[in-house]
Parts: sequence; structure tokens; C-alpha cells
Amino acid sequence: MSSYDKYQSPLSGRYASKEMLYLFSPAKRSSTWRQLWIWLAEAEKELGLDISDEAISQMKAHVKLTGEDFETAATEEKRRRHDVMAHVHAFGEVAPAAAGIIHWGATSCYCTDNADLIFLRDGLNMLLPKLATVIHKLSKFAREYKDLACLGYTHGQPAQLTTVGKRACLWIQDLLMDMRNLERARSDIRFRGVKGTTGTQASFLAIFNGDHSKVEELDRLVTEKAGFESAYVISSQTYSRKIDVDTANAFSSLGTTFERIGLDIRHLAMFKEIEEPFEKDQIGSSAMAYKRNPMRSERMCSLGRKLANLNKDAADTYAAQWFERSLDDSAIRRITLPEMYLCADALLILLNNISSGLVVYPAVIQRRIDLELPFMATENIIMRLVARGGSRQDAHEHIRVLSHEASDVVKKEGKDNDLMERIWRDEFFKPIVGELDKLLDASTFVGRAPQQVEKFTGPGGEVQTALKPYAEAFAAEETAELNV
Repeated sequence: MSSYDKYQSPLSGRYASKEMLYLFSPAKRSSTWRQLWIWLAEAEKELGLDISDEAISQMKAHVKLTGEDFETAATEEKRRRHDVMAHVHAFGEVAPAAAGIIHWGATSCYCTDNADLIFLRDGLNMLLPKLATVIHKLSKFAREYKDLACLGYTHGQPAQLTTVGKRACLWIQDLLMDMRNLERARSDIRFRGVKGTTGTQASFLAIFNGDHSKVEELDRLVTEKAGFESAYVISSQTYSRKIDVDTANAFSSLGTTFERIGLDIRHLAMFKEIEEPFEKDQIGSSAMAYKRNPMRSERMCSLGRKLANLNKDAADTYAAQWFERSLDDSAIRRITLPEMYLCADALLILLNNISSGLVVYPAVIQRRIDLELPFMATENIIMRLVARGGSRQDAHEHIRVLSHEASDVVKKEGKDNDLMERIWRDEFFKPIVGELDKLLDASTFVGRAPQQVEKFTGPGGEVQTALKPYAEAFAAEETAELNV
């Protein structure tokens, strides 16, 4: 059967990276199980158990599975209805000297859970530099446009001016929170280690004839071989599914950030102020040839929404566990855990691509400011008249009448805002006519936005401090390519 004749997840077929797909592949999962069995056998041998050098050597020679190995395991699993024991059998077939000691003292979760913890850790190690790269690119964008005034919006309505760069800093600040959450999730991940069927290590205590120190040393050795600093002292048959919940919550929060950023970019594209990259041969619509749809940002919103909701699966699974373990966690985790990482990976690729080529249209931004700024400038005009000895109340009334007249022209006739022309023609404002251009300078309406951007993203600021551990990741300034 052709691969085109079977369902393929869009995450694997369209969106995620090759390295993340490999991390959650059957080949990586099964070879990690074999590596865990090797570490266990090595540690047991080091502590005096009768395991031959030949057994270890044969296991190491077959850590990577062949197609025949997978077929053997599949046949055995169909017969036994047990994936781990099927792979124990397949490993023993190619490492006969080790067949009797593979999985010695362990339970299935020694393989499945420890492997999952490795994947959770390694996946975060892959994602965090990608997130740092995105933040770095957006920081460069923010600094480049820190002085470019644009309309701010509250309640979806024009509000006090901000700058293009300052708005980008809102995105960056949220992404920094996500980086902190993911780093915390990574630092919280420990190894399950060798704990036995209900987490009491009873089987290993029996193997070592009641020697508690050797059981503890076995746990330490295997944990060290797996590259973890420590293992959980307390576990049941599984590591606590609360770990999945905490990790999923960090991913969920990240998903909401992506959707929020995507929405902002889509709205700005609607205003024609900013656009995501649009390639030479890209088609926006099959019917409307002129369209430049923000498909990257729309996809980012879609996948962000998916990621934001995956934590519900993890939370429900944790809550539904019985005592020391129940198997209703298995099938859903096979779907949810990879999807979290593949989805986050796809989103980071998208935002890298978008942030590498954001297009800003200053003339459109200025035109939109010109439509609203006269109204915003009225308070400054009133204050200036008062400073020149005029009446605040009289000035307010003149502005009120002229503003309503200008508003009618904009709304009812579809013409440009002519409030300033009306003010220039009104004798009442003659004392400050020479100052009106200065009072309408957009740069005087952005407050400390440029300085805030510089403080936030510049030397010694929050952004550079947070990104310092990931400097190598974004040194090449590469643009992530989309598959579709």
C-alpha cells in the first residue's frame, strides 16, 4: 500500500521538522528501549550480577533495529498483545547471549516511561533554541522600528499612538514568559530510574539479596548513564502523570501566544500596515488573483489553538489514574505527547519564517495616523491656547463643534479628516496657527515607547539576558523554510 493510500498526520506530512519527527519515530522509540536495557545490564554487571561481556557486546551491536527486527516484534506483539515483551523477544533473537538477562528485574515502564522522559527532555532541548531564535529575530525587528509611530488600539478602536517596535515587544515579552515556562518544565523533568512494578524496587532488592545500597547504586548508575542529574525518589509503576500535565501546560500557554501574535499580524495585514512574507509565485486565492492572504499567520493561529488545548488530554489522563497505575493512560499519551512537540515545532518554524521577512509599509501607517491624529491632538491644541491666554472652555467648545463637523465628513461623505484645515481657517485659533504642525508631529504622541524598546531589547536588558544561553542557536541568522 502506498503512503498516499493511508492517513498521514498533517504534523508529520506538512508542518514539523525532520529532527522532531525522528525523535518520536518508532525507530527512535525502540532503539531507546534497547539502550535502556543495555544501561540496565551494564549497571547490574558493574554491581556484581552474572552478566557476560558477550551479552553486553551483542546488545550494543544491535541497538538500532532493522526492518526484520520490527517485523519480529510486530508478529510477537500480535500474538502476546504486549509491546514491551514483543521487543524483549526481538532483542533476544539478535542478542542470544543476552536473551536471559534482558529486562532483568524491570517492569514495562522501565522502558516506556524512562524513554518518554528522555523524549520530553530532548524535545525541549530542541525547541528552546528555536524559541530563542524567534525572540532574537523579533527583537531586531523591534529595534529597527522602535521609532516608527503607529496607531494603538483599545477595544478595537484607535487609541493613543505607540510604535511598531513597541508593539513587537508585547509579543516578545509573552514569548519570554513561554521560554521561562519551558525551561522550568525541562528542569523539573527527572528520570524514573529502576523502580520495579509498583515503585518499591522490591524486585531489585530481591536480585541483590536485600542489599539496599546496591539497589540505590543501580538506580544512580542507570540515571547517570541516561544523562539525568537525578531520578524521582517516589514513583508508582509509572512516573507521575503530573509531569505530563505540567509540561503540557507550558505548551498550552505557548500555543495561546502564537495565536495572539498571529491575530495581530492578520489584523495589521488587513489594515495593509504590515505583511508577512509573500513569495514571488505564491497564490493567495484560487479565485481572486489579486489577494495576498496571510496564510502563515492563519496557520499559526490554527496550530496555536490546537496546541493550547492539548493540555486537557494530559490533565484528564492524570486525574483518571488508579492507585499505582492503570493502562488507560497509554493510548492517549502515544498521541498527545508527540503532538504537543510536533505542534510546537511547527509553530516555531512558522514564526521564524514570518519574523524573518515581515514587511512594513510606513506610508500606509502614516496615512492611518493622519486620519485619527487630528482628533487626538485636540487636547494639546486646547492646552496650547490656554497657555497663550485663551479660555479653556471657549477652546473646548470650538474644538467640539469642529470635530463633529470633521467626523461627519469622514463618516457620511467618506472623505479625509479635515479637522486641521477647519482649525487653520478658524480665527479663534490664529494665536497658535504657527505651532499646529509641531502639535501634530506623531513622534510627540508615542511617549517613551522608543526608550522602552531600547531598555527591553538592548544591552543588559531582559531580552538579551534571557537569550544569552542560546547565542549559538541564532548566530547563523537562518530563515526557517516551510514545507508547504
